[in-house]
Amino acid sequence: MTRSDLFKYRHMYMLVFPGLLYFIVFKLVPMWGLLVAFQDYTPILGMLHSKWVGFKHFIELFQYDFFYNLLRNTLLINVFSLVFLFPLPILLAIMLNEARHEVFKRINQSIVYMPHFLSWVIITSLTFFILSTDVGLINKAVRSFGYEPIPFLNEPRFFWGLLTVQNIWKDAGWGTIIFLAAIAGVDPSRYEAAVIDGASRMRQIWHITLPAIRPTILILLILRLGHIADVSFEQVLLMLNPLVLSVGDVFDTYAYKQGILSGQTSVGVAVGMFKGVVGLALVLISNHIVKKLGHEGIY
Repeated sequence: MTRSDLFKYRHMYMLVFPGLLYFIVFKLVPMWGLLVAFQDYTPILGMLHSKWVGFKHFIELFQYDFFYNLLRNTLLINVFSLVFLFPLPILLAIMLNEARHEVFKRINQSIVYMPHFLSWVIITSLTFFILSTDVGLINKAVRSFGYEPIPFLNEPRFFWGLLTVQNIWKDAGWGTIIFLAAIAGVDPSRYEAAVIDGASRMRQIWHITLPAIRPTILILLILRLGHIADVSFEQVLLMLNPLVLSVGDVFDTYAYKQGILSGQTSVGVAVGMFKGVVGLALVLISNHIVKKLGHEGIY
């Protein structure tokens, strides 16, 4: 690339520069902190003088008595979210796209977007207000019929389902934005041709809309698999209590307890690095499978 090219496209580079600077400062530079995972890091000595211990913290993580419990909880919470949450924005986007009354469509779009902007503190408080044994609206109704209250928040068998329902309510509407944009890019003449051929609305959705947004679905699915070892830390931490610890303790809460509460920064970084490696491996594998099936991947 020559200076003349830089000057010719200077306005485009100026638009790119803030985003590029953001990724350099907040994504690339902090990666030096991963070295802490291979040290017995102490803030007094700093990264330059802390003792190097190699893979000690990773070995301790894998030998931790409840490691497989952490792995099971983390993966299953994400699998529940992947199975039940991921398809909903697609279905919701198609339903909104099929709405013919513009005012009705925009009002519903705004309604389904709104929960995304609520913090997990508010959502957890609403969950407590609805499901709590003492003050929950549902259990008040149960008592009024003469039955014993149901301990929704204290029963391990309900925990993963509650997290999934919260995620659906909060993010299903927000996830429709990308799919609505993809649907908007479909050539209208394809629908017109389908109408001339006598295709019903369901046929048009099945044979035109869904194939047209398939690349978007696959790319988002691959990226979602990259976060299979991540959960919403704030959500889990606020919903957690000693009675559901067996199904609610995940890598993020373990890293928080070890890295922040116990001051073992290196352990917390090692956990985060392990999660990143798992996510990267799943992205590479899923992208390879998608390309083998004849579709476009993310690279």
